[in-house]
Amino acid sequence: MMTEERTVRPSPIAGTWYPGNAIQLRNSVSAFLDAAVNPTLPGQVVGLVAPHAGYVYSGTVAGHAFKTVQGLSFEYVCLLAPMHQYYPQSLLTSAHRAYWTPLGEIPLADEIIDQIDARLRQKIGFGLTPISNDYEHSLEIELPFLQVALSGEFTLIPIMFRDQSRQVTKALAEVLAEVIESTACLLVASSDLSHFYAQSQAEKLDSHVLKVLEAFSPEGLFDLKDRGQGQACGLAPIAAALWASAQLGATDVTLLKYNTSAATSGDTASVVGYGAAAITRPF
Repeated sequence: MMTEERTVRPSPIAGTWYPGNAIQLRNSVSAFLDAAVNPTLPGQVVGLVAPHAGYVYSGTVAGHAFKTVQGLSFEYVCLLAPMHQYYPQSLLTSAHRAYWTPLGEIPLADEIIDQIDARLRQKIGFGLTPISNDYEHSLEIELPFLQVALSGEFTLIPIMFRDQSRQVTKALAEVLAEVIESTACLLVASSDLSHFYAQSQAEKLDSHVLKVLEAFSPEGLFDLKDRGQGQACGLAPIAAALWASAQLGATDVTLLKYNTSAATSGDTASVVGYGAAAITRPF
């Protein structure tokens, strides 16, 4: 799948969405982690849900998600994210050999990615399309949090969704769980919640999504979307993380933090919602 000479993906958002200076970036992420106070979790973390706006807006919420894995080590991190730009293919991954942030390079888990791709092709007739020099922020924005929070290095399984249908999402989740079940892999679903509603309406829409998320119902997320009662730009990534985590033995979702962009901007007329959650399996 990936045989050509491969480069490191340059960051299109370092210095704007988050600090471009390594020391400032580490200090910023560390401050978000230090400030987060979470409830006691009922089990071992299998997956996380975290927002993906600029750190000034969603860093505080994201800090609650990554605080739950601070000091832990994983061989792999599978980052599930929406693709906001247009690509004709349904599921995307990176054609680069590594992602770059000011905190260093994160290599891709090529063998795992190839296995997921091959099994998807057998299952649904298409796999992961590798792309180069993409501008997708929703995946990259989580990387510095992982670099600061986790102990030791990890390799990355980046998967970006253009097709957010129920069928494709469930198929991807089933394949993903099969491939990573014997590995130490953290699942991270990157998603914001409602976009550009007044604060009161956003809180109502977001509460529906968070309630279904807390009930560990990926089907319920799609049902909400179909009824127009809730939205998340990374709904499929969240649902995929839930389905895969359930296959890996997870039983609980713990909501950690919710807020909107108004907390930073002061503008309650048009906000974006942010939520953080941990998916756990019994100890």
